[in-house]
Amino acid sequence: MTSYSRVAAVTGANKGIGLAVVRQLALQYPKSAFNNGPLLIYLTARNEERGRAALESLTADKQLQSAKALKSQGGLTDIKYLNLDISSKQSVDDFAAHLKTNHPDGVDFLINNAAVALQGFDSNVVKETLDCNYYSTLRAVELTLPHIKDGGRLVNVASMAGQLSSKYSDSIKSRFRNAQTTEDITRLMQEFATGVENGSHEADWPSAAYAVSKAGVIGVTKVIARQNQESGSKTLINSCCPGYVKTDMTRGGGTKTPDQGAAMPVLLALGDIRGSNGEFWSEGKIVNW
Repeated sequence: MTSYSRVAAVTGANKGIGLAVVRQLALQYPKSAFNNGPLLIYLTARNEERGRAALESLTADKQLQSAKALKSQGGLTDIKYLNLDISSKQSVDDFAAHLKTNHPDGVDFLINNAAVALQGFDSNVVKETLDCNYYSTLRAVELTLPHIKDGGRLVNVASMAGQLSSKYSDSIKSRFRNAQTTEDITRLMQEFATGVENGSHEADWPSAAYAVSKAGVIGVTKVIARQNQESGSKTLINSCCPGYVKTDMTRGGGTKTPDQGAAMPVLLALGDIRGSNGEFWSEGKIVNW
């Protein structure tokens, strides 16, 4: 059995930004400060057929071949498919158990990219969006963070849509920014969902499920990062916006390529981010939330 110096996992990685993140990790790891030997990347996806097809596309990738990035080409990186549907509690449990069993010393990088962007706006869209983008991401973080090596990196892919715009009331913005626990952020998500259901949300919230779900991700990342640091951990936990990327999620409307979108999450995983913890990043720098 091959032994690996570093282990990474990327969620929602069979296409779009997630697949590009896997690709860029393989390309950039050899020159990063983390390089101390072979790297294993878990490309996770909920659909095995699509996940394995993504894996094959990387093996055939011309840039990876010319860089000799993969072990099969004489490089440092192995990429393996691992099933993960973050909207399934059992699947997230199995994923965390796999990491614990197969990597008892811990993993180094976890990039939570899996998300949905549904069309329309009603209480069902809100429920489905929050379930995947907020609650499932939070569960994945809580279950996997104990398996990240001290000094590793955890990256939650959010969006500039998650900034606290003027469409939020001052009291809601204040509660987001002053949240002390994950429960404080979760309570806000619950209030939004309830408000949409009974038609009273517009006084405090935008009518945008995706935006609110990503505000939740940014807020909860800040809380978890602070709590983790207070416990003495050196693991850096941040969220980021990849930009407006041309993917299925944006229905082809983006201005960036998936590789350009992957730049921000990969920087937070491998780059020199000056000890940044709990910050929200976009376009290579920390931005106000």
